[in-house]
Amino acid sequence: MKLSVFSQDMPVVDKINTSSGIVEMRFIGHGSLMFSINNFVIYIDPVRTSGSYENLPKADMILVTHEHGDHLDPDLIKTLRKDATIMFSNENAAASVSWTKVMKAGDINIVNGITIMAVPAYNIKNMRAPGQPFHPKGVGNGYVITIGDKKFYVAGDTENIPEMKNLKNIDVAFLPMNLPYTMTPEMVADAAKSFNPAILYPYHYGNTNTEEIVNLLKNSGIEVRIRNLK
Repeated sequence: MKLSVFSQDMPVVDKINTSSGIVEMRFIGHGSLMFSINNFVIYIDPVRTSGSYENLPKADMILVTHEHGDHLDPDLIKTLRKDATIMFSNENAAASVSWTKVMKAGDINIVNGITIMAVPAYNIKNMRAPGQPFHPKGVGNGYVITIGDKKFYVAGDTENIPEMKNLKNIDVAFLPMNLPYTMTPEMVADAAKSFNPAILYPYHYGNTNTEEIVNLLKNSGIEVRIRNLK
């Protein structure tokens, strides 16, 4: 597949064709995303400081990777919730949102024909020695979301962990890229080459130079798309 790079001033919605219909992906900012398929709306790590939620629809499903304030916003979740909204999260997030359904790595739930699988997300190294890593093993989640014949991987806050390298048949991947919290461009490239998604979106990348990941994956067959996800 030919490498393509999109500038950050492109439209904020991308469309992915699946056997179940067209998935529209909206890039709200940082780690916050919105997917919609046939008017079914999924928010991932919705946080108001990541971008505007004005005029966006309420949620049918909310996925929260972990409890850090740039990924979990209980007040915003209250405004996005409707009677039928279902939320999945890691265990620690349940302390702030009591009605969430807790998922641990390996757990699978199916809602409206969409399969949600929780996968590990953590730091391998101690990133703030001599204390604990920012994201200890066994706490946070990533999610593999299967919609029709396509698999979307939203990694959460993680490094290029061994479990990531065992993923198969990922069509679209969102990988975080900002030290000391997650990965360098070199680590993102290593991860991407290991499970070979068709499309890669770096996200949660702060001030990291996104041209680095573009160059590292040149001629890899992975399509790199840069959106405003600082």
